[in-house]
Amino acid sequence: MDPSNYGTYLVTQQSLSNGRSTVEIVEAAIDGGVDVVQLREKDTDARWRYELGLEIRELTADAGVDLIVNDRIDIAEAIDADGVHVGQSDLPVEVARDLLGPDAVVGCSTATVDQALEAEAAGADYLGVGTVYGTTSKDVAEYKDGVGPERIAEIVDAVSIPVVGIGGITADNAGPVVDAGASGVAVISEITAAADPTAATASLAGTVETAKGIRNGTEGDG
Repeated sequence: MDPSNYGTYLVTQQSLSNGRSTVEIVEAAIDGGVDVVQLREKDTDARWRYELGLEIRELTADAGVDLIVNDRIDIAEAIDADGVHVGQSDLPVEVARDLLGPDAVVGCSTATVDQALEAEAAGADYLGVGTVYGTTSKDVAEYKDGVGPERIAEIVDAVSIPVVGIGGITADNAGPVVDAGASGVAVISEITAAADPTAATASLAGTVETAKGIRNGTEGDG
């Protein structure tokens, strides 16, 4: 899938899933219309993530949904994922590209225009920008916590690759992120912690599509 179509992006974290497995959450998100799944699962060992990744790879492949692996290029390669997402403290974008090849999707987390321009120049296919509204899912440095839709707009204006907003995003506040130019939004708790992850995914996807329609002047067409 073209990263410009990453409208609704699930980042997995079983510890936030209210006792449910990541496989259950991914199945539900697929039923709700998710576009891409990122295998994150911080604070778990590589073997566990690898075995989980194999299960999720089957689900996403059957559904035509891209599977991206957070950080671990080796796991992405081992499970035949569609790509990898790296942060500022992970292996560089160009190394991920060299190891995974030209067809892999390589995303990069950025919080500033300078980081975004550097990632694009290094060959990133899309950017994860945030945290947009602040987050409770992970510890982040103050300079990149709660950057707001304004930073999304700045980065969208500066680069030519798709931008996905992440951090504190819900169906209620995703609209301004897309209105600022983001191709989509990435969430953890909004789906994984929801009482009904399928409905939560569908609601988020609906918000994103509505905002895109308004932004592009196509709302109500067809």
